[in-house]
Amino acid sequence: MQKPQIIAICNQKGGVGKTTCALNIAAGLTILGKKVLVVDFDPQAHLTYSFNIGAHDLKKTIYSVIKGEASLQETLIEHNGLKLLPANLDLTLVETEFATAPKREYILKNILTNIADVQYVIIDCPPASGFLTINALTCCHEIYIPLQMEFLALKGMSRLLSLIGEVKKSLNKELLVPRIIANRFDSRKKLNNAIMEKVLERFGRQVFNTIVRENIAVAEAPSFAQSIFEYAPKSHGAEDYLNLCKEIIKPQ
Repeated sequence: MQKPQIIAICNQKGGVGKTTCALNIAAGLTILGKKVLVVDFDPQAHLTYSFNIGAHDLKKTIYSVIKGEASLQETLIEHNGLKLLPANLDLTLVETEFATAPKREYILKNILTNIADVQYVIIDCPPASGFLTINALTCCHEIYIPLQMEFLALKGMSRLLSLIGEVKKSLNKELLVPRIIANRFDSRKKLNNAIMEKVLERFGRQVFNTIVRENIAVAEAPSFAQSIFEYAPKSHGAEDYLNLCKEIIKPQ
């Protein structure tokens, strides 16, 4: 079987909708008939909680797999047609425990090397540029950057792009040019429109054509442990995320 496409959802700035994007992209790809594994690689475990799973109670997580205390297959959780590799706060221990390990940047890549029966792997990265994020960037083929049309969100992009450039140069030469997801866009706000113009001017075709509009249902859905497709299937949010997923699977 062809190797899966591994996509890291990444942004060093918190609160940009990164986990929401990971959840809804995974769900949307599943609706479109794709076999999806979503990896929670954030110690906060917001993605795991979004699947109505008590991360704090889990005995087997991605940390267990990294430590060699559990296999990947016995750790995966099936949920609404897709697979979840969950996390919890134990994941914070990895950076110190593997501080002197050889090739420590390849830990996640080695775990995902033999993943079977999956077409897409979606990795939810932590909002930081440390060890976990570098592992995710080292093993992925593509990076999607959720970006709100706000001044401070755009301000931090140069640091993230610099990190991506360093990883591509030294750890993952096959890494593709990152793609930008315009997220929580409100066309009624002058600032949103002004920042959007700057983003398109700077990044051009790297920006997905689909814009994820500001939608209260998208914000509410995780609190009910649901994707937007379960919570409000007829909402603008569901429409936007499904269109985004169609764009993802369409050959460029």
